[in-house]
Order: sequence, then C-alpha cells, then structure tokens
Amino acid sequence: MGSEAMKITLKVWRQPNSKAEGKFETYQLDHVSPDMSFLEMFDVLNEQLIAEGGEPVAFDHDCREGICGMCSMFINGRPHGPKQAVTTCQLHMRSFKDGDTIVVEPWRAQSFPVIKDLTVDRSAFDRIIAAGGFVSVNTGNAVDANSILIPKDTADDAFAAATCIGCGACVAACKNSSAMLFVSAKVSQLALLPQGQAERENRVIAMVDQMDKEGFGSCTNTGACSAECPKEIDLSNIARMNREYVRAKLVSK
Repeated sequence: MGSEAMKITLKVWRQPNSKAEGKFETYQLDHVSPDMSFLEMFDVLNEQLIAEGGEPVAFDHDCREGICGMCSMFINGRPHGPKQAVTTCQLHMRSFKDGDTIVVEPWRAQSFPVIKDLTVDRSAFDRIIAAGGFVSVNTGNAVDANSILIPKDTADDAFAAATCIGCGACVAACKNSSAMLFVSAKVSQLALLPQGQAERENRVIAMVDQMDKEGFGSCTNTGACSAECPKEIDLSNIARMNREYVRAKLVSK
C-alpha cells in the first residue's frame, strides 16, 4: 500500500452474547489503505485476528452499497461515523487520519439487544412493519404507470419517506431510543399515496401500538434522529404520523 498506508488503533466492543458482559478490546492495524471502506478495514482486522488464532469481530453487513441498512456501527460516538448522509459501508478510511484511535460500538437500545459484538437484533422493526398489514391494490393485468394521477409534490414526499432503509441509526442517536422517525417514514410513504388509503387508519394505529409494545422511547424533539439518518428522512414525517394517528383514533370511535 506504499506510503499512503495508515496506522489505526481500534477500540471495539466485544460481547459474546446478550446475557454476557461486554468490554472494549484494543487492536492495532498498521497497513490500512485510505481507499478502504470501513467494513473492508474490519475485514482486514478479522483476517488478522483469525491468523492469530483469535475470534473475529461479529458485525452486520450485506449489500455494501448503502441500500440494505445492515451496517449498524456506532463510530466515535455517531451512528455510521463522522460523515453526513452515509452508511458505514460508504464510509472510507480517508475520513480518518494516520494514527487515529477509533471507538466502535453496537447500537445502544433496549429494543435492539446485542446478539454478539457489534451485531444487534433489530427484528423489532420487522414486527412493526408486519403490524402494518397489507396494501389493497389491483394485482390483475398491468396498467399504465400514470393511470392513477398523483401530484408531483405528493409523489416526491412519498418517495423521500420510502428511502428509509431501516438501519436503526435514528434509534441509536436518540437519547430515548425512539423509533418515531422510522415508523413515521413507513406510515408516510403509504398514507400519502392513493394505493395506501384502504388500510390507512388501521395501519397507523397498529404500527404505533407495536412500536410501543417493543419498548421504544418517546420522541425527544431534538432532531438527532434526522441529523444522523443516512437517508436524511425529514422530521416532518413524525408530525404527519402524529396527525394520522389522531385522525385514525377519531375515525375509529
């Protein structure tokens, strides 16, 4: 890697399972390329650990293209690291300096119990989505794309909400471990579109109730969730969900 190689000290949270106590372990990497992604750097660390007869660090990853939301790491006190609007897999080592010490932890939330090391159980999000039920649409012959006319502003808002990848950074960033930004994005993307109207009231009530059952905290109104969201989901979605919830409760009476 020539003269560009960096020396990095890693302080990584190691925890065998959800019931065991965890602790930070310190590792030294001496040949880190600035062009590596953060996950590629962790691959190098794990290769080093395996070669030394040690246990590799468990961490979530899948697409490595900023789409799947799997790469959940708290890096130097921020979800997904120091860069704005990027996931951990999109973070490159050139964002750090030679000789830096980097502290890496899992998401910290009661509703996201640690499975092992940096891997947490985010199935609470899946249960919230499942609680939302289904969308009634005609699944017969394909129709023209513009057969249901939707104002551009509405379509844009729905698409922006739909970009949520469910990574959980919003929960990790919130001091109350609130899932309001995630749930509101999922509620918004369907509430805004005509295809989502049939189950509109039932959906928001069921998803919010499931969110509460999962033990997520209440919204702090600080905006930390949106600030740390890699897809920059807007706080206006939370306001929309609150309106949808009140409306649904009134309609259901």
